[in-house]
Amino acid sequence: MNDYYSLFREYLINQKSNSVNTRDSYLRDVSFYLEYLSKNGIASPVLADEAVVDQYVQHLRSLNRSATTISRNIASVRCFYKFLIFRGEMDSNPAKSVKLEKAEKKLPQVLSGEEIDLLLAQPRVTDVKGCRDKAMLELLYATGIRVSELINLNVKDINLRAGMLYCRGNKGVRTLPVYASAIVAVSDYIYRMRDLIADDKSGDALFVNLNGSRLTRQGFWKIVKSYAVQAGITKEITPHTLRHSFAMHLLQNGASVKDIQTMMGHADISSTQVYVHLLDLDNHVKAVYNDCHPRAKTS
Repeated sequence: MNDYYSLFREYLINQKSNSVNTRDSYLRDVSFYLEYLSKNGIASPVLADEAVVDQYVQHLRSLNRSATTISRNIASVRCFYKFLIFRGEMDSNPAKSVKLEKAEKKLPQVLSGEEIDLLLAQPRVTDVKGCRDKAMLELLYATGIRVSELINLNVKDINLRAGMLYCRGNKGVRTLPVYASAIVAVSDYIYRMRDLIADDKSGDALFVNLNGSRLTRQGFWKIVKSYAVQAGITKEITPHTLRHSFAMHLLQNGASVKDIQTMMGHADISSTQVYVHLLDLDNHVKAVYNDCHPRAKTS
């Protein structure tokens, strides 16, 4: 089994154009699947049939995995079997016809303008960590880039004089404007603090941790969580919440869905249209409130 896993890993690295996060997700899910097969006496994935994959889905449900997580797992297993078919190890994909529950589509969590102000006010810019954190939070909200794109930025990717960011994603480079206070925060970090923590292993990384290494997703996730607690924000916040808030606030202030799609780097406009649904829901609730609440009617 390990041989198939190693070959699959090499295939994803050398022949597929997936992002690092997608690749790691595939490998993690397939590793878990192979472990399940081994524990259930199935010596090789090529011996598994549709019934085995169905049983694996039931196993995931018994672990209280969400429908979204189960769907992602099976998508990874399907990709793995496509690879084995490509190699001539199998004739058919046992995961192809497995039926899954439809995952409930959750609307994105968005911060209000007041909550954004509270969050951005938390870092203490008088110390290295606070100055760096302030720059990251400001830049994330200013541009709506993904967390993976944020931590992969290099110093040369931001033009402080022009107020522009060059974000290098899977589909090429997006050129994004950056509002003035975010430029000030990033400038302050680069010129006053970065050299205090950067060293030989930092390379060109824009944001580094206190040990000089490029900051990780997990590291940034902890940063956002800690400042949300400090700010007294009770919503369930992830680093992606700032990306959602960026899109929603642009839409509320008149930006077109097409322009937001371009700035966010969405390949499909349907990914951006979820914010329109959220805005429509928000406006509907406000209209109902104003029409039906007795004090709203008289104020």
